[in-house]
Parts: sequence; structure tokens; C-alpha cells
Amino acid sequence: MLEIPLSDTTATHRLGQALARLLTAGDAVLLEGDLGAGKTTLARALLRALCADPDMEVPSPSYTLVQVYDAPVAEVAHFDLWRLDGPGALFELGWDDACEGIVVVEWPDRLGTLAPPDALRIHLLHGADGGRVARLGGWGARLAQLGNMGRGEQS
Repeated sequence: MLEIPLSDTTATHRLGQALARLLTAGDAVLLEGDLGAGKTTLARALLRALCADPDMEVPSPSYTLVQVYDAPVAEVAHFDLWRLDGPGALFELGWDDACEGIVVVEWPDRLGTLAPPDALRIHLLHGADGGRVARLGGWGARLAQLGNMGRGEQS
């Protein structure tokens, strides 16, 4: 488990950019946290970095449930499962095909048994100082590649 303080939106963007450098086809990033914890902010930063377009429009998939992006490293599917009742509807959304690329999932508890066991799990929490804290789990030694971010330093 790696804990990274996110004092502001810029720190959240830096985390997304750092994670983008580590992602390859077949990876899954599962974003957990309460409403307003910063899941969509982190997903947007990650997607913009993966697509090498800092100004790219990244709409929330809250109503469409999934948005797909062509990134140089792989196709990326951004799922927001807040409105999903359970994993059954995922097949209609192209879950199996999406998993061949990179998947970024908000509200991954709705995945049930379809949650990839080797996924990077990021739990975003409201910090006492008004910022956020990201708790990252999974990926084993790959987390070490995030360098000094766990000590609050820039990566």
C-alpha cells in the first residue's frame, strides 16, 4: 500500500500523469472514494496524459457509463458505474473488449467478480487539511516506480 497526499488539484494531476507513464494494454485502474473525493479529476488527468493531449475534452461518463479514447499505448475505456445495478450490464457496455486495452473504472464495487485481480486500486479520501489522500494498492513492485510521490514530493 502506498499513500500519497494530494494537497490540491495540481497534485492530483501530477499523480494522473505519473500513473499514465506506467500503464500498458491489459491494465485496469479502479478508482474508489466518496462523491467529491476526486475520482473524475484523477481520471481526467490520467486520460489526458495517456492521450498526450493536456487540453482534451474528457466528459464524465456518468450518463453514458463508458467513454473510449484512442491513446498511443492502447485504447482506453473510462467507465463510471455509479448508476449500474451490478456486473451483468457490463457485457453490453463492451467490458470484455475494453479489458484488452486499459480500463479506468469509477465505482468499481459495481464490478463484483469481474474486478480484475491484478488491478491498481486507488482509494481517494478527503484529507483533514482540505486536500485529498490517495491510497494505492495492487501492482506490487510497480508502485515503487512512482518514486517520491508517497512522501509528498513531485515525481
